[in-house]
Amino acid sequence: MTAKPPRLTICVPVYDERGTLRAALERLFSLQLRVSFEVVAVDDGSGDGSGEILRDAAASSAGFLRAFFHEENRGKSAALSTAFGEARGSILAVQDADLEYDPAEFAHLLLPILRGRADAVFGSRYLPGSEREGGTFVQAVANRALTTLCNAVTGLRLTDMETCQKVFLRRFLGPLPLRARGFCVEPELCFRLASRGARVVERPIAYRFRTRAEGKKIGWRDGVAAVVWMARRASRD
Repeated sequence: MTAKPPRLTICVPVYDERGTLRAALERLFSLQLRVSFEVVAVDDGSGDGSGEILRDAAASSAGFLRAFFHEENRGKSAALSTAFGEARGSILAVQDADLEYDPAEFAHLLLPILRGRADAVFGSRYLPGSEREGGTFVQAVANRALTTLCNAVTGLRLTDMETCQKVFLRRFLGPLPLRARGFCVEPELCFRLASRGARVVERPIAYRFRTRAEGKKIGWRDGVAAVVWMARRASRD
């Protein structure tokens, strides 16, 4: 008899995360959730040994972790496209490997979906009840501006469009691959969910900001790219 596929797939894009990858995987392996789940991780052309860590972890996980590899860096959007395409769950979740976001948050992010009250749940760093450690004023202002623009063109009512931690029903994703490049994947996911009528809600989460020195990759150019992407998308709709 064929085993049932997991109901949830946690998708993890990886790029040069040697310092946190093992700890991130250990936290994912130790999760206690209300649904069966798997982890699909995609190494996006890392050059720091992250790929080797991922191979070893997958080999010893008895199929719980499935790892895929890009020969060269193609950006977060491409990594998630691969992960979404390989996922076996009817619910998809996104978790970065840098541990700015705690995987334990998935326990409560899943609840609105499991109770039939939402089709997508975003973890917000700015709702009352969220716990933010670090971060800058400029980052907060930029996020608010991007979120306001996203809300204006999608009709959503978000407080944190750029959050990494998202959980959503796979049927609202639409066709692959994702069309945006790099970190523009965040507004693209918002556009896809909104255009398909998904009920999107937010829940507060804990967040620990990391600096460029600690390996943070997103910067002001990515914010500009997101504005351009949303403006172009809005002009076509």
